Amino acid sequence: MNPMSGVLGEAWRIYRAHAGHLITIAFAIYAVGTLVGLLLTGSLGVLGDLLGLLVLVISSALVQAALVHAVHDIRHGRADLTVGATVQAARPVVGRVAVASVLAGVAIGVGLVLLIVPGLILFTLWAVIVPVLVLERVGVGACFGRSMELVRGHGWQVFWPLITVHLVLFASSIVIELALDAYPDVVASTVGGLVTGTVVSPFVALVVTLAYFRLRAAKGIVAGDVPRQV
Repeated sequence: MNPMSGVLGEAWRIYRAHAGHLITIAFAIYAVGTLVGLLLTGSLGVLGDLLGLLVLVISSALVQAALVHAVHDIRHGRADLTVGATVQAARPVVGRVAVASVLAGVAIGVGLVLLIVPGLILFTLWAVIVPVLVLERVGVGACFGRSMELVRGHGWQVFWPLITVHLVLFASSIVIELALDAYPDVVASTVGGLVTGTVVSPFVALVVTLAYFRLRAAKGIVAGDVPRQV
């Protein structure tokens, strides 16, 4: 049995039902991160660029962690946390999510550049590192092995919906940038990134988090379900 069967449809149904809640969380974090990043890059030169990049990484990690918490609540019928409460619940794992995301991104990127296939394999095996970090509260080193353990035996089944949703993310960013082509580059890239992150990131988080729970169930890990993190 394919544990990922219908995951995109389920993610879309949840997204439509809770779009306001999920988009508000993503927008609030990305908007603050974008504003701080622009202030830094515009006032501190090269140092500002580096600090702006750091802010972007942290903002992205906080969005991922917060959305996983939000999806976890929605999945359990408790979409009741405010943006502030959701961010507060995600805050303790932001550093780990940021480090793990950067490490995974570098490794997958190198794999794609060298031979493509190794990068796609890592992309699949490490698909659920963020839900593992956020909901199981393991360390950065352990999250990769834990994700591989959950994905093992379901690689192809995990790969197709995830590559599909990331292609949608990529295509959305291109469409938005083309729509803003008449504006200065900095405006187009800033607004495009903010819109894409706000609208598409929640759907990506839904697919990844649902995949995590489905893979747990496929491994028979149901009775000891992940407790709500508050």
